[in-house]
Amino acid sequence: MDDQEIINGLNAGSASRQTFEKELYLKYVYFIKEGIHHYHLSHDDSFSAYSDALLTVVHNVVDKSFAQRSSLKTYFYKIFSNKCIDQVRKNTTAKGKVNNSVADPETLVQLPDNVRSVIENLVENQRVQALRQQIETIGEKCKQILLLFQDGYTDREIAELTGYNNSSVAKVTRLRCLEKIREKMKGFISTE
Repeated sequence: MDDQEIINGLNAGSASRQTFEKELYLKYVYFIKEGIHHYHLSHDDSFSAYSDALLTVVHNVVDKSFAQRSSLKTYFYKIFSNKCIDQVRKNTTAKGKVNNSVADPETLVQLPDNVRSVIENLVENQRVQALRQQIETIGEKCKQILLLFQDGYTDREIAELTGYNNSSVAKVTRLRCLEKIREKMKGFISTE
């Protein structure tokens, strides 16, 4: 399919739109490997960037924000590239914040073993409790997906159990739910 067919299909309406969204997804899915190699992202991070870019492109096409001054591929890749850069920044920032966590290893080393283990257990219990509280606030669908994933279900199985069209949709939803949790837990993980 060429660009114009996909653009027309996306604008056609909800009945056929899903077909053209899938066509657009499949046409440029190789971008995910680009994200892994060019930006040194994990497969999940590159997939997440690709999914976010796809949603943005579809929204912009339907919303008429895409002015067609470039090819759909170029437009999609530019958005994908920006999403990858955002992911790299987020990963870099998140790693820095984890190193500044509440339980400072240098301080803990100076404590007797029994006191250190008590403090480490308290901190871990607080994190687990905060995580449980945040899971309760993200909505039933997200909670269901995350609990199924924790229980060892694959994305394909989760899609079947929750009524999603396919494993890709389930995976994107799961990654977004995880991102919601990460955002909510940011303040708890670091002392900043």
